[in-house]
Amino acid sequence: MSRIGKLPISIPAGVTVTLKENVVTVKGPKGELSQYVDPAINVAIEDGHLTLSENENAMLDNPKQKHAFHGLYRSLVHNMVVGVSEGFTKDLELVGIGFRTAMKGNVLTLNVGYSHQVEMPVKEGLEVTCPTATTIKVAGIDKQEVGEFAANVRAVRKPEPYKGKGIRYVGENIRRKEGKTAGKK
Repeated sequence: MSRIGKLPISIPAGVTVTLKENVVTVKGPKGELSQYVDPAINVAIEDGHLTLSENENAMLDNPKQKHAFHGLYRSLVHNMVVGVSEGFTKDLELVGIGFRTAMKGNVLTLNVGYSHQVEMPVKEGLEVTCPTATTIKVAGIDKQEVGEFAANVRAVRKPEPYKGKGIRYVGENIRRKEGKTAGKK
């Protein structure tokens, strides 16, 4: 049995969870998400808690696959419950002279030292704001989409190790390298 998978998921007030034909649907104040669950995993809703367990009758090619599915689907369903009740956010900051960001309608525009502006369309379901000219806040109910969009923004100009310039997550520690240290003779 998976250590992560056996933990029960508490369902907060205002959130409803329904199960129909191996599809778990979670509705909450921020929206609705659904996820397919493999038949090797049983889902039970009791007393405001959602529990996942391994189906002993399910046959898989690899017996360890059932343990992996147990932890995977528990994490995915837990992220859906947290997403529709609280939501997820990622904060990024731009470090560098002349690095700026702005929202133009539904498009994030980045000036990060290239000869052109980088424009990134924002997916439906995500909320991207620029509180200042050098910070970006990505918010949404789907943890995977929020993280993927933030990672794509960071990939436009990764922080470099010598001066630390680039796009980084707030609080991210960049390992700095020492530059050239050739001495004069």
